[in-house]
Amino acid sequence: MSRKKKIIRQPVEVVEALPEQGLTEEQVQLRKKCGWANVSADSAGRTEWQIIAQNLFTFFNLVFAVLAVALALAGASVKNMTFLVIVCCNICIGCYQEIRAKRAVDKLTLVAAQKINTVRSGQVCLIPSEELVRDDVVEFAVGNQICADGILLTGFLQVNESLLTGEEDLVTKMPGDTLYSGSFVVAGKGRARLTQVGEDSFSAKLSRAAKADPRASKSEMMRALDKLIRWVGIILIPVGLVLFYQEFYILQKDITSSTQATVAALVGMIPEGLYLLTSIALAASSLKLTRDKVLVKDMNCIEALARVDVLCVDKTGTITEPGMEVAQVINLSGREDLTEILTAIYAGEEGENDTAQALAEKFSGESHWVCTKRIPFTSQTKWSAAVFEKQGAFVVGAPELVMGNRYETIKEQVEQWLNTGSRVLLLASHGDTCGEVLEQEKIQPLALLVLSNRIRANAVQTFRYFKEQGVQIKVISGDNPVTVSQVAQRVGIDGGEKYIDATTLKTQEDIEQAAEAYNVFGRVTPEQKKQLLTVLKKAGHTVAMTGDGVNDVLALREADCSVAMASGAQAASQVSQLVLISSDFAAMPAIVGEGRRVINNIQRAASLFLVKNILSLGLSLACLIVGQPYPFVPLHLTILSCLTIGVPSFFLAMEPNYERVSGAFLPTILRRALPGGLTGLIMVLSAQLIMSHLQIPSAQISTVCTALASTVGMLVLAKTCQPFHLFRHILWWTMAAAIVFCFTVLHSFFDLVAGTWETTKIMLMLMAATPIVFFLIQKIVDFFAGLKKK
Repeated sequence: MSRKKKIIRQPVEVVEALPEQGLTEEQVQLRKKCGWANVSADSAGRTEWQIIAQNLFTFFNLVFAVLAVALALAGASVKNMTFLVIVCCNICIGCYQEIRAKRAVDKLTLVAAQKINTVRSGQVCLIPSEELVRDDVVEFAVGNQICADGILLTGFLQVNESLLTGEEDLVTKMPGDTLYSGSFVVAGKGRARLTQVGEDSFSAKLSRAAKADPRASKSEMMRALDKLIRWVGIILIPVGLVLFYQEFYILQKDITSSTQATVAALVGMIPEGLYLLTSIALAASSLKLTRDKVLVKDMNCIEALARVDVLCVDKTGTITEPGMEVAQVINLSGREDLTEILTAIYAGEEGENDTAQALAEKFSGESHWVCTKRIPFTSQTKWSAAVFEKQGAFVVGAPELVMGNRYETIKEQVEQWLNTGSRVLLLASHGDTCGEVLEQEKIQPLALLVLSNRIRANAVQTFRYFKEQGVQIKVISGDNPVTVSQVAQRVGIDGGEKYIDATTLKTQEDIEQAAEAYNVFGRVTPEQKKQLLTVLKKAGHTVAMTGDGVNDVLALREADCSVAMASGAQAASQVSQLVLISSDFAAMPAIVGEGRRVINNIQRAASLFLVKNILSLGLSLACLIVGQPYPFVPLHLTILSCLTIGVPSFFLAMEPNYERVSGAFLPTILRRALPGGLTGLIMVLSAQLIMSHLQIPSAQISTVCTALASTVGMLVLAKTCQPFHLFRHILWWTMAAAIVFCFTVLHSFFDLVAGTWETTKIMLMLMAATPIVFFLIQKIVDFFAGLKKK
C-alpha cells in the first residue's frame, strides 16, 4: 500500500462569498498556499519512488538476500548466486514498466479530469475539481458529481446519494441544505459554497474506511496470488531449517554443500517472478490501453474484461451518435402557437440531457413568457414541466407515461414514428399549474416531438465481433422499447426483435425472469438497470456496462467492469473503471481483447512458474522422507528458471490470445502445473534413488537430475505452446538448443559433469519414460478436474 503524502494546513478565515461574486484570485491563492485545496493525500497515486520501493523491498527479495549472504558465508562459489541476477532484472523491468504506465496514465488523467463551473471574481470559469479551494462558489448541474462538501446557496437540486448511503431515493436540496461529495446531480441547477474539501470531505472519509480492508481493492487473481505466496512463505522457513539439518548433521555433508543444497531447494520453491510478472503484465496492458486513449482508473478491471460474457449497453451514445436533433413536430391539437410554447419552455435552458439540448437548440429564440415554476426531467418520472404566469402549465415527456390510461388515443401515431427508430416525446398542456404528480384529467396532448440520432458507422461490425466472441449484448435504455428494438435490429444484435417494457416489471421475480429472457429493455429506470445487472451477476455472468449518462451511474457501479464515455456526464466517468477519452464504442473490441490477452498470458506463464515450485517443494519433502540429499545446487535451477520459464514466458506474453477467460485463477494454474511438477518429482526422485543405490557419484546424479528436470520443463513448454505455429516452433527449438548448449559447451560453468555409460543409460531410459509419465499424470489430473466440475 502506498504511503500517503501528509497535507499540512494552516488556519484561514472562512469567507462567505456572494453566489454571484465568488472568491478573488488572492483569496484562492492564499487557500492553496495554506493547504485548503480539494486534493486528497493519495490523489496522485503512488510516486515513482514508491513504485521502486515496492518492487525492491518485498518479502521474497529479503529471503533472496539472506540466502545470498548465507552462500557467501559458507564459502560457496559466486556463480551459485546467479539467481540474484534474475531477481535484479525482474526488479528493474518491473520498475521500468510500472513507471512508464504511471506517467502515461497521469497524462491521460489530466485530460479526463472532472471540471466544474466555478465563480471567481464575478466570472464563471471551468476549473479542475482538484484546483478548487474551501469557500469556492461552484455551480452544479445535471450530470455533475459533487466534488466536495458544501452548502447550496441558490437554485434547486435533486441528488442521488446512493454511492454514500446505499439508499437510492432522490434527495431534494434547497438553499441552506448540505451537499455531500460523492453524490451526483440528477435534476436541477444551483450554486453552492464549498465547506469541506480534500481529506475532510464526506466521501474521502468513507473512502479511507473502505481502503482499511486490503481485500476490497484486489481482484480475484491478485488475491489468489497473495494466498499462494502467503502459503509459500509459511512453508519456506521450516522446510529450509529441517533440510539444512538433514544435509549437515544427518548426511554429514560439509557446510558449503549443505548450504548450497538448502538454498537451491528454497530458491526453487519461491515463485520469484510470478507476482512481478502479473504486475508488469497489468501495467503494460494499462499502458497499451492508455495509448489507445482509454483511461484505466482501476487495474483490477482488466481481469474482469477478460471474463466478460455479458455486455450491457445504452442506446444513445453507444449504438447511436451521442447528439440528437429534432426531426419533426407533429401537431395533434391544431394550435398554431406550438413553436412559441416550446421556445418559452426551452428559452435560456442549456439542456439537462441530449434530448433537452436538441430541443433547446431547435427552439432557441427569446420568449417574454414569465416562468413561475419548473419541474426538471428525471429518469424516474421521464417527464419535465414548466408553469407560466399567464399561459398555464406544459409537460414534455414519454407519451405513455404522460397520457397514462389515455395513451391508446395517440398510440398508433406514436408507434408509427417509434418503428423508424426515432425517439418520440409528447408536448401536453396541464391546466393552470402542475405538481410533482401529473393529474391525468388535466392532460391535453398538443404535439409529438420526433427526435433522431444517427447509428454509429462502425456499430454493426462492433456488435458482430462480440457475437463471434460469445459475448451476449443486452441493450438497457430509458427510451421506448419499440425504438430501442428497432435500433438493436439494425445493428444485428441477437434477440433485438424481442423486447420488454420495464414499466411492466413490478417484482424482483419479474426482473429475474426478464434478465435472461430478453436482450432489449426499454423504459428502464436507473434502479432497474442496477437490479438487472445484479441478477445477471448472481446467475454467474461476468457483466460489463457502458454508459454516458447520470442515469447509468448506479448500474456502472454495480458492473464487474464499468466503461464510461468521456463526453458524457461527469458522474458516470467518476464512478467508472475505464473511461473512453474518444467516446467511441468501437474501441470496446480492442479493450476486451486486451483484457483477454493479458490474463490468458498471465495464466499461461503462471503455470510454467509453478512447475518448478511444485517440483522443488515436493522434492524437498521427499528427500526428507527417504533420507536423500537434495540433488540440485542453485546454478542448476538457473537453467530451468531462464530457459523453460523466464524467457519463454516473456515472449509468449507478447502473443495475441482472445479466448474468454473462465474458471478461478488459482485452481486453473495449479491444474495446468501439476502434471509437470509431479512428473519432474517422480523422474528426479527415481533417478536419485536408482543411482544412489548403484553408488554413482553425487555430481553425476545432480547432472542427470538437472537433465530430467529440463526435459520435463521442455515438455511443459511444448504443451503450453500448442497449437504450434512458426513463432512457437522457433521459440521451443531455441530453448532446447540453449539447454543443450549449457550441458555441452558451458557444462563446467554450470557444474555439470560427463557420466559413465551406465549413468548415460539410466538417464536415457528415464528421459524416454518422462513423456509417458507426463501423459498419464495429465490424464489423471484432467479426470479429477472433470469430476469436480460435475
